[in-house]
Amino acid sequence: MKAGWYEQHGPAKEVIQIGEIETPTPGPGDVRVRLYASGVNPSDVKKRAGSREPMVEARLIPHSDGAGVIDQVGPEVDSMRVGERVWLYNGQWERPFGTAAEYITLPAAQAIPLPDQVSFAEGACLGIPAMTAHRCLFADGPIRGQTILVTGGAGAVGHYAVQLGKWAEATVITTISSEAKAEQARLAGADHIINYRSEDVVARLKEITGGEGVDRIVEVDFGGNLPLILATLKANSTVACYASMGNREPSLPFYPLMFKNTTVRLVLVYSMPAAAKQQACQDIVAAIEAGRLSHPIAASFPLEELAAAHEAVESGTLIGNVVIEIA
Repeated sequence: MKAGWYEQHGPAKEVIQIGEIETPTPGPGDVRVRLYASGVNPSDVKKRAGSREPMVEARLIPHSDGAGVIDQVGPEVDSMRVGERVWLYNGQWERPFGTAAEYITLPAAQAIPLPDQVSFAEGACLGIPAMTAHRCLFADGPIRGQTILVTGGAGAVGHYAVQLGKWAEATVITTISSEAKAEQARLAGADHIINYRSEDVVARLKEITGGEGVDRIVEVDFGGNLPLILATLKANSTVACYASMGNREPSLPFYPLMFKNTTVRLVLVYSMPAAAKQQACQDIVAAIEAGRLSHPIAASFPLEELAAAHEAVESGTLIGNVVIEIA
C-alpha cells in the first residue's frame, strides 16, 4: 500500500517519506479500513517535530483521525461490517501506523459508522477535535440551560464545542481574534462572540451574564488564560482544559479556585475512559444525524504532499481542518 511516514523527528520536508509498504492484515477484534481521508491535527505535527516524545518505533505513519470503508475484518468481528463507511479515532495512539496511508487496521470499536450525509474528508475531521470538545462539555454532567464559554471558538476543537454546546441547549459564548474567525463562530451557532484583541473580555462577559459569570469553560490555553478563568467562573463551576501553550507549566492559584469550588478538568482525548469515548461517538453521530454539525475544511492535500499539509497546520494561519485526500 502507499503510505507516508517518518523515521526520525524533524522538519516535515526533511523527514517525511512517501512510498510503498506492506498492506496490514486485521488481527482478532480488528477491522481493516480502506482509507479515503486522513485528518491532520496539531498534535500530529508536534509529534513529528519531536516535541511530544522520543521515537519508539523505527517507522511511524502519522495521524490519528481518518475515514474510509471497512474492507476486511479479523476473527471475532461481525463480517456484516465489511463495506461499512466509518470514521476513526486513536489510529496512531500507542501504535506505529496511523491514517496517512491507504489502509489501517485497528480495533473494531474505533471504527464508527459514518452517516451518509458526511463525506470521507469531513469524517476525517471528527476524531480528536469533536471528541475533545465532547469531553470538555459533558464530562461533568448535562449542560442544558447553562452558560458555556468556549475560548478559541474558531479552532477545530472550539468549533465543535460551540456546535455541540448548542445541540445540548446551552447558551454559548466564544472568544475569537479576527472578523474571519468571528464569521466561523457565527456559522457554528455561537450566541455571543467576543474579539479578545479589541474588546475587554471580562467586561463583556459580565455584561452578557448579568455579572453572574459562566458555568463551564472549554479552555484552549489554561495557563495563558488563568486571569480570565478566575474572573469569569461562577461558584461550583468547571474549567475543562485541553491545551496550555501560553504557559506550559502554570502555577495553580489554589485558594481562588478552591473558594469557588471550581473543578479543573484536564482533557486528553487519547486516554479518555472507554465509556467516555463510547458516549462521545454516540453523541457526535446523533448530532450529525440531527443536522447540527458542520465540518469546515481549510485545505486538502494529496498523500504525496503530506509534508506540505504538516507545514500548513504548523503555520497557524488556517481557519478549519487540514485533510489528506487518499486516492
